[in-house]
Amino acid sequence: MKKCDVKGLAIGIGITWGLYMMFLGWISTTGWGAEWVDGLSTLYVGFTSSFVGGIIGGLWGFLDGFIGGALIAYFYNLSVKKD
Repeated sequence: MKKCDVKGLAIGIGITWGLYMMFLGWISTTGWGAEWVDGLSTLYVGFTSSFVGGIIGGLWGFLDGFIGGALIAYFYNLSVKKD
């Protein structure tokens, strides 16, 4: 099996999760997903239902997704048979 590119997966998941968090913060101003934002704001300081809060959530989401993606790729590579 082929090994996974740690940096590539980390950046990909970081961007995906960051965009999700940003749009969730923005869309929650309409009321949809406001409970999610309230819950996630306990983890992501500054994440609120507002334009700026969405950007802050996006930055936290990128950082969280980047670290998570790097860990997933790292542990995947540990479990793959060496060629």
